Amino acid sequence: MTNPKDVRAEHARPRCARMLLAMATSVALSACALAPGMRMGPPSDAADTQAGSGAPSFRITPIDAGLIRELDAQSTRQRSGQSDRLVAPPGPYRIGPGDVLQVTVWDHPELAASQGAAPQNAPRAADPASGFVVDPDGTLSFPFAGKLHVTGLTADAAQARIAAALSRVYRNPQVTLRVASFRSQQVYIDGEVRTPGAQPVNDVPMTLYEALGRSGGLGPAADQSRMTLVRGGVTYPLDLSRMLRHGRNPADIVLAAGDLLHVPARSDYGAYVMGEVNKPSLAVPQRDGRLTLSDALSQAGSVNAGTADAAQMFVIRGSGTDSPQVFHLDARSPVSMVLANEFELRPKDIVYVDGSSLVRFSRVLSLLLPGVNTSATAALAVK
Repeated sequence: MTNPKDVRAEHARPRCARMLLAMATSVALSACALAPGMRMGPPSDAADTQAGSGAPSFRITPIDAGLIRELDAQSTRQRSGQSDRLVAPPGPYRIGPGDVLQVTVWDHPELAASQGAAPQNAPRAADPASGFVVDPDGTLSFPFAGKLHVTGLTADAAQARIAAALSRVYRNPQVTLRVASFRSQQVYIDGEVRTPGAQPVNDVPMTLYEALGRSGGLGPAADQSRMTLVRGGVTYPLDLSRMLRHGRNPADIVLAAGDLLHVPARSDYGAYVMGEVNKPSLAVPQRDGRLTLSDALSQAGSVNAGTADAAQMFVIRGSGTDSPQVFHLDARSPVSMVLANEFELRPKDIVYVDGSSLVRFSRVLSLLLPGVNTSATAALAVK
């Protein structure tokens, strides 16, 4: 005889399976409505309260012509006038310790032997030049003239000092002096140049163009708008492209002994492009240092026409700070790309292109369907 309790339990199993399947489907659909994927939007007060004070606060600023003019003016104020302190008229070369001087006293060949014999073969680069070396204390020892302090003097002034000292021995000596080897002063050039290293300062003024020319010129990855010159512990930015645009001659900037000129790589100042683009990557500036929003999207292969929401294009600036800036561009109209071509990105900016609502719904549903199928399988197994 069949137990009535077993009969009721047997009839209850299908109802439980149907209820379990309906609950799983309801949970999946409600999840699609509450969490439709990643989406950029202003932070809500409830979310801030729930997350605590650790979440950075930000506001979304629309990109328009007024904002572009304001940001351009701000960038101009930051860069203007910083390199003016480096502009100086070139002066004559001044002798320093380690320089090699060739001194000729005419009609007195016995003094020529004191400079050393000329090399028999072609001189090598490592061979020392013949002549008198200026001592570390800045003095020059010359026959019949004694020790003379020549550091800080021009070649003409040192020549006159030697002639005055020799006039005590010779009558009206005719002296000629030239610097045979410039070894006391150097500038250092590193970064994206073809031959980085130390360059000696000689009687040709070491202007900015001269320094770049001696180092072989800029490399293909050089950013000529963000060069820096370190002098006396102070760093001066140099924007070569901006100087040329404003009609200023870079040759007016004269380097001094001990200066360090650094030419950075463009990849050090790129912007990240991610989201619904064809090639998420690091967009690098042009050779003049400019990187607009349209340039960055072009380097990323443009937006994905099948998944991107052109109305949800964002630029996140200052992501490592407590108060990042977020700029929004509605690019559904082709005219809006004119704004994208004028909006300049800054180093380490993040360009994010959001996905469409249908794409977000489809992705979340694809994540939840395996769970629904598992619940349905379990319900059928119970049945």
